[in-house]
Amino acid sequence: MQTLVGQVETRPLILNARDSVDILFTTMTWRRSSACLVILLLSLSEMAHSGNVLVLPGEYSHWHNMRVIVEELMDRNHSVTVLTHSASPTLNHGQKERFNFVSFKVDMEQQEADAVSQKLINLLMDQNINGLQKLALFWEVISGMSRFTETVCDNMFKKDLVTSLKELRFDVLLYDPMMPCADLLADVLDLPLVMSFRISFAYTLERLCGQMPAPPSYVPAAAAQGHLTDHMDFTERLENMILYIIHTAMIKLHSMLSFDKHLSKIKGKPTTLCDTMSKADIWLIRTYWDFEYPRPFLPNFKFVGGLHCKPAKPLPKEMEDFVQSSGDDGIVVFSLGSMIKNLTKERADTIASALGQIPQKVLWRYTGEKPETLAPNTRLYDWIPQNDLLGHPKTKAFITHGGTNGIYEAIYHGVPMVGLPLFADQPDNVNHMKTKGAAVMLDFNKMRTEDLKQALDDVIHNPSYKESMMRLSRIHHDQPMKPLDQAVYWIEYVMRNKGAKHLRVEAHNLTWYQYHCLDVAAFLLSVIVLVVFIFVKTCRLLFRKCCRKTSAKSKKE
Repeated sequence: MQTLVGQVETRPLILNARDSVDILFTTMTWRRSSACLVILLLSLSEMAHSGNVLVLPGEYSHWHNMRVIVEELMDRNHSVTVLTHSASPTLNHGQKERFNFVSFKVDMEQQEADAVSQKLINLLMDQNINGLQKLALFWEVISGMSRFTETVCDNMFKKDLVTSLKELRFDVLLYDPMMPCADLLADVLDLPLVMSFRISFAYTLERLCGQMPAPPSYVPAAAAQGHLTDHMDFTERLENMILYIIHTAMIKLHSMLSFDKHLSKIKGKPTTLCDTMSKADIWLIRTYWDFEYPRPFLPNFKFVGGLHCKPAKPLPKEMEDFVQSSGDDGIVVFSLGSMIKNLTKERADTIASALGQIPQKVLWRYTGEKPETLAPNTRLYDWIPQNDLLGHPKTKAFITHGGTNGIYEAIYHGVPMVGLPLFADQPDNVNHMKTKGAAVMLDFNKMRTEDLKQALDDVIHNPSYKESMMRLSRIHHDQPMKPLDQAVYWIEYVMRNKGAKHLRVEAHNLTWYQYHCLDVAAFLLSVIVLVVFIFVKTCRLLFRKCCRKTSAKSKKE
């Protein structure tokens, strides 16, 4: 290419993007119009690499986690459309957002959907419900969840909505399994699929739908009692195996009675929950080795735990003044998550009484009735900037229900925890941190005032808890790529390559007996039995012939 140093350009040039870059770095006497042309070409090149992303979010803390990915995609010049429904208890469709909201109408009120979640929480938390009441409430919750799922799915696949989505020509679908039928929508729209996922009970969905190996000998099931680790004796391995069997049977039975029937109806041919989930190109797992026990993973399973964590920002002035008033004793941050809006009077008074007996100031996120035993060192807030508080230098401990988001904020900032797990994956989450020496775990429904006070004293004054959490924090930060960057990279990877089927193991195309090589074992066993049978028959035949010859010889003599 000719260099134009010291010359005035008198003839038009036809430039491609590469020529433009060369000229930009070699020419010293560019005219302003030429520079603008290069900038325009580079901008068009950048725009050509942007994608069109369809997002089907989960609810509550799941949306908080996914929203961070959505905003980062927007920052990287991708177009993002969030598809939700009118009964969503989390997403406010009237608020102004950078991304596009597409909301479809469902025949259910938002309050009704929220009530289903609240009934589930009551079922899991209330220890005063007897067996028959619990069974009746459980059936009511299951019926409500099934109705919610069917309502959302039916309205999601209305012809007008599907046609509109097809016309938008998306490049990838990002979804949370909390959104019903999202994976089936990807199949209908013929889109590559990225799933944002938190490990399920006994790794059931990952094992059955993702084909992820999970040896029960050292991979503990996420049991409600949350006490199993990757170091198990015979009794614990027996318990773990039974839990795997129970969880597998429950998921398969529930899927067969509800999801499979409805998915088959929508698709128009027999299909199952695992048929649709297994088509995910990438599974974004919201944990990392700072939390997980070592175990096998597949190439399309990617760790992005803590992607929402970030350095702490300054606190609001009133809150900062309260924090600073704690002096050298510091503060304790307390939150039971966004789903717990109230506690029984007895539980609230027990907790408030314990908090009043420690020298630290306490910031408690709580929207229920003010406890009678609330002490001057404790303040109640409808909302707290949890990440910023955990990153504050005066924070000594974190009292948490064990949600994944909160645990990762504590790991990110190196704050030891007192865990009060309530339901779902929370007991297993807190047990992971307890096993790693970074938390004390209490039974929320049985703990007394002195138990919580002692747990806080241990976590704050025993340096081993802080040291263990700082070790986990170093592991979390010592990654080749930040979790958020990794999540966005793999979404962009799927868009660039029109999917990631080359990372999908062939196990998806095998039957259960082929996967476990039972047909091979049966064949080999048959061969062995046949060989042994022929050998025994041959020996018996030779033995008989030998006996006959001996008998004939004896008669002649």
